[in-house]
Amino acid sequence: MQTSYRPGSIPGTYAHDWSVRGTGSPIRIEGRHLVDAYGRVCALRGVNLSGCTKAPFNDNHDTFPTGAESVTFVGRPFPLEQAPEHFSRLRRWGLTFIRFLVTWEAIEHAGPGIYDLEYLSYIRKLLSLLPEYGLTAFVSIHQDVWSRYTGGSGAPAWTLELAGFDLHALEETGAAWLLGVQGGGHEEEERGVWPTGYTKLAAATMATLFWAGDTFAPKIKVKDKDGVLMPIQQFLQKTFMAMSELLARTVGDLDGVLGFEMLNEPHRGYVELQSFHSFDYNTDLHLSYCPTAFESFQLGAGHPTSVGVWTRSFPMPTKRTTSAVLNPHGRSVWRLDGPSGGKCIWEMHDVWGWDKNRNVAVLLRESYFVNNPATGKKVDWYTDFYFPFLGQWTEHVRRASSPEKILFVEAIPNEFCPESWTPEHQVPNMVYAPHWYDLNALFAKSFGEFSVNVQGLSRGMFPLKAFYWGQGGARENFSLQIRNIVDHSYASLGEKPVIIGECGIPMDMNKKEAFLTEDFIWQTKMMDAMITGLERSLVGFTLWTYNPSNSDLAGDDWNGENFSWFSRKRALPPSLLYYDQDAPSLDNGGRILPAIVRPYPAKTAGVPRKFEYEMNTGAFTFEWDNSPLASTSVRALETEIFLPSMLTLGRKVIVEGLDADDTYLYDSRRQTLFIVAKDMSPRRRHKVSVSLYPPLTPIFRINDFRSDYGPRIVALVGLLVGILVLLIMTYGQKI
Repeated sequence: MQTSYRPGSIPGTYAHDWSVRGTGSPIRIEGRHLVDAYGRVCALRGVNLSGCTKAPFNDNHDTFPTGAESVTFVGRPFPLEQAPEHFSRLRRWGLTFIRFLVTWEAIEHAGPGIYDLEYLSYIRKLLSLLPEYGLTAFVSIHQDVWSRYTGGSGAPAWTLELAGFDLHALEETGAAWLLGVQGGGHEEEERGVWPTGYTKLAAATMATLFWAGDTFAPKIKVKDKDGVLMPIQQFLQKTFMAMSELLARTVGDLDGVLGFEMLNEPHRGYVELQSFHSFDYNTDLHLSYCPTAFESFQLGAGHPTSVGVWTRSFPMPTKRTTSAVLNPHGRSVWRLDGPSGGKCIWEMHDVWGWDKNRNVAVLLRESYFVNNPATGKKVDWYTDFYFPFLGQWTEHVRRASSPEKILFVEAIPNEFCPESWTPEHQVPNMVYAPHWYDLNALFAKSFGEFSVNVQGLSRGMFPLKAFYWGQGGARENFSLQIRNIVDHSYASLGEKPVIIGECGIPMDMNKKEAFLTEDFIWQTKMMDAMITGLERSLVGFTLWTYNPSNSDLAGDDWNGENFSWFSRKRALPPSLLYYDQDAPSLDNGGRILPAIVRPYPAKTAGVPRKFEYEMNTGAFTFEWDNSPLASTSVRALETEIFLPSMLTLGRKVIVEGLDADDTYLYDSRRQTLFIVAKDMSPRRRHKVSVSLYPPLTPIFRINDFRSDYGPRIVALVGLLVGILVLLIMTYGQKI
């Protein structure tokens, strides 16, 4: 960049433009950062698009699970003709980094090797539009609890039938909880139950077969397209990789596709299961009926079984309060024409059996999933199964796209990045993309002055240290939890970029009060606390979720969730919209936008060191260092900060703290503050403070325990001391 360059003088560019027009070339990895062609560090912010893609466009709750082969996902996340509206809106809000969700079911629902080419054509057309709006995306193959047909999303129905499951017997036998994918999940007794499906028979068995069927279920063989028998693990993995390769070939050449993610929130199934009589309370949700693995085996085999029932409690999230007999009619979940001949897969492998003399189930191999049954060697899900498959999947995707595409990976949710993820297990061009949610608010669907560090409690934190008060306390709480995830990631992976792939808040918290009052203050405060934590850790993120199909009544129409802070039903009709960046009409339909639409340093000519934003005033401070090799690694002097016109409209932007020789320009139409710092000597620290005049009207007070109760405590202590002195004086006079 020439020394005479004036900030913002390149027309058409803006801070949050991730097209080649704005970055000079596709974004690439450099150490723990993502950088553009000029070596500037790119801070990517955006959304998951979208939660509605978990279910088909022609989803029918009344006929589920029939018609699984004839569903269509064309139109998910929205019809093509709506793309200008939604992409323009995300650009206006500075949320131009997309985690674009697809499911295995969407591509291959009709049967193994039968692909929905209409859907693939649809997503190619949609993703090809991204650069026009400055957007970029990574395509994430999404799953929850294995499949829609086991209460989540992801795999096609035929994968379960392949293993011998009867789709119509899953609910009755306790093998899955399906009410939430049939429009339920909104009532109190249904709320938040769906994650328990991970430990139920169907999802846990399918995950085990997928990752480790050769090890733990070698007797289960299925026919390939030529009628040749092959192990079920190999069949499932082969078809998944073929589907992934086709997906990569379909969209991998597009400029708007930055990379791919293999699998959302993977789960180990029964692998490493320590006990057949309980699950890990700290990692596996216990709520409603929760059969143990041993109980699940019996239920699936057609034996009525008493299981524990868990209800919400405090201070621990849940406790066992009663029991109930499931499958009272003794229905089997295993089809006679399945690969096990109607027998439980795990009974077939002598993990357990039925004592006909005593009419009871008998556990035969307590450590079956802990040690390799063939060798006796202790297994590790990551090193023995996940990492090897990730390597194979990477080869398929690279072959179909290009080596430059970035691969986004994640570990099991609610676990820190494993220390075993050493360089030999890492794939090239890798970004670690874990998830974070405030588990306390997520579980209770409530947020107020009191917040809890569940992450710390589950790892042995002293309880009093895990409790926080007020908005200041919530910011500290969330910041600590997010920083722990990020720090553990760097410690395990080394200098690899970290992006939080999912983070969000329930919009229907606090008994859906806001839908009646239109006062979303608690949602605003919680979102602010979360994004403040992300900003303090200097990591990019994709919020869960932007869902055009959201409504107050149905929410996101999946397991009772309601995370979308945008609802098209609340927005203006397209005929009344215009799509420029400074078009306020696009904001209609958005909720809690002051907490979401925030300034951030999108492209930094150096290394970001600190960013602090206060949404109540609109002021922020940003500090960055020149690179140790600034003269060679950074080939542009211009730092670009997204500064939304939503904040600056009718206000003066005051820029302070820069050196006298530094120059800047704020362009409200491009929503960008351009800064050129002239001193590029290595490791030189720069700082800019930006405020608005007049400042924003505060939305809430930043309180904490000290500010709310400090004066009262001081007064109480003073009173107690006074009483004590009085007693001493009185006692002394008597003596």
